[in-house]
Amino acid sequence: MTRERGVATITIYDVARACGVSIKTVSRVMNGEPNVRPQTRQRVLDSVNALSYRPNLSARSLAGARSYLLGMLFDNPSPAYVSDLQQGLSTRCRQDGYHLVVEPVDCEAPDVAEVVEAMIGALKMDGLVLTPPVSDAAAVLDALDRLGVAYVRIAPGADPHRAARVEIDDRRAAHDMTLQLLGSGHRHIGFIKGHPAHGASQMRYQGYVQALGSYEVKIRSDWVAQGYFSFESGVACAHALLGREDRPTAIFASNDDMALAIMMVASRLGLKIPDDLSVAGFDDTPSAKMVWPALSTVRQPIADMAYAAADLILSRLSREEDGAPAVRRLDFSLILRDSIAAPRSLGSIG
Repeated sequence: MTRERGVATITIYDVARACGVSIKTVSRVMNGEPNVRPQTRQRVLDSVNALSYRPNLSARSLAGARSYLLGMLFDNPSPAYVSDLQQGLSTRCRQDGYHLVVEPVDCEAPDVAEVVEAMIGALKMDGLVLTPPVSDAAAVLDALDRLGVAYVRIAPGADPHRAARVEIDDRRAAHDMTLQLLGSGHRHIGFIKGHPAHGASQMRYQGYVQALGSYEVKIRSDWVAQGYFSFESGVACAHALLGREDRPTAIFASNDDMALAIMMVASRLGLKIPDDLSVAGFDDTPSAKMVWPALSTVRQPIADMAYAAADLILSRLSREEDGAPAVRRLDFSLILRDSIAAPRSLGSIG
């Protein structure tokens, strides 16, 4: 045990002494390396917890090639989505003694590849988790492949087999929510698309189209608006859809932020939800259940997806695995609250 500024500091030697193993064994357990018996691994972890041992990242990085830093790159306007991603990633990082580095990037910037390369050069991160739309940014992917940096993509749309990925079935999720609106009696259903740079946006629109087709409901392009996953874009889309004389009786937005914008605009226009307008969203962010009436939405397990992404990359780093890119597909669920009801008048079908 050493002392820093008068405070006792637990070292790897204290852990090894407490559980009766070598410091090399403790190091293997802390690094998630194989070839440690399960009973021994558990004994070391119990001692680590009992002693509140925290590895010194600087010392660990000097001892080997790793920095024990995992990066997350994002370019997303939804604070709730980004927060959930950080939560899931941080939880998994702590289990292996890693620190999470969160960095925003502008996917549309012409120098995005140079920015990412400079970031990696400065921070020496062991790997990266790419969140949408970064997970589909070809310039970033090319740069990482060129540098040989390990990465995992969350919800990619293009070239999904290029690297390890974590996803849900976005098309099926949107299909099922649209069916819920159809089953409630709606035939005049508007849709707000997500940001065109996000792979999931097109898949969610495809699910909406497929569900309408199964009921032989004609798709009206004037009831489809282009959003960008931001509240502000949702406001603009809501005005475009609700300001018309033949407005939809229901609107399905590609994320909760845009759905909440619809609810706000509807209220300002004197429309009651769900009596005059049914609204559905996607993600199940905390705001979905705090608004009144509570928002019906697709629950995307964002934090769990991030945890799975970190687990994929940290497992690969600890075992130095190669081979076919791994895929983890998580389940979604429909969360039906008070924002959906049967339309007051079914009107004409089609």
